[in-house]
Amino acid sequence: MLPAMAGPPVISVINYKGGVGKTTLTANIGAELAHRGRRVLLIDLDPQASLTFSFYRARDWERELADERTILQWFGTVLEDGTPEPLQKYVATPPQVNAVIAKSGPGRLDLIASHLGLIDVDLDFAAGLGGSRFQHGSPHYLPLHRSLASALADPYFDTYDVVLVDCAPNFTMVTRTAIVASRHLLVPARPDYLSTLGIDYLRRKLSELITEFNKVAGASGHGIPPINPTVLGVVFTMIQYAGSGPILAARRYLDEPGTIEVPRFLNTIRENKSLFGTAGADSLPAVLVPGANERAQYELQQLTSEFYAKIRV
Repeated sequence: MLPAMAGPPVISVINYKGGVGKTTLTANIGAELAHRGRRVLLIDLDPQASLTFSFYRARDWERELADERTILQWFGTVLEDGTPEPLQKYVATPPQVNAVIAKSGPGRLDLIASHLGLIDVDLDFAAGLGGSRFQHGSPHYLPLHRSLASALADPYFDTYDVVLVDCAPNFTMVTRTAIVASRHLLVPARPDYLSTLGIDYLRRKLSELITEFNKVAGASGHGIPPINPTVLGVVFTMIQYAGSGPILAARRYLDEPGTIEVPRFLNTIRENKSLFGTAGADSLPAVLVPGANERAQYELQQLTSEFYAKIRV
């Protein structure tokens, strides 16, 4: 049994397949928890920056965050010689969503924004590791892999109830820093062949990283704690319904995680293009949009309850 990680639970949201609702889940779970009075930190590690633009309009991001207050600039300090900048300097508080949250209680939703330039950071990590992406013998292997975990260990982040990390659909170094920092992984998937195909592959890549990292950490002699992030569960999204249940084409995939012994959430999210397609236009995720589809919002609320129950066990 590994020791419990200090600080708030960190959950990375990831699937190798894009277009599965990864950002939608991150934004809505985070916003709903904050609406219930929790303090939530979202970290956008996807170069597409969809999570960031769910809370900031592009022109506001450009004016307020792009040049100095995104995860791109922070990783730049990580890759420089010396001590990285404190991560809390890059925390922003999106005004529109927090104005809505403040009406219901003391919750708050903060964000560390992404940047389209993040796509090039993996090349800089490779250079820092001596030309190999994940070179085990590099003296920089552990500091770079632990960079996000070390930053989140600052007492500043103890005030948060949960940290959600929106990962890119890959397993590059930026994603690996998130996995090393995480207690759990949340895996969104559509009920179709391509979306479910990568779940077992993701689990195997996770196992390989855990084994590799713990071996290097154990051999370092520096007392670095081992890691053991687990798959919290698969959340099925964008489900099409016919009558009272999912369409037949979707049903065959809903039990797929169980065949490879990966847990799945009981609550699912139905497809609703009118709600999810326009959510974010006013810097509000779907669950907080006034006058929106009540059934879809109820499903998001129920999913959030199940999620929070799982991470509190």
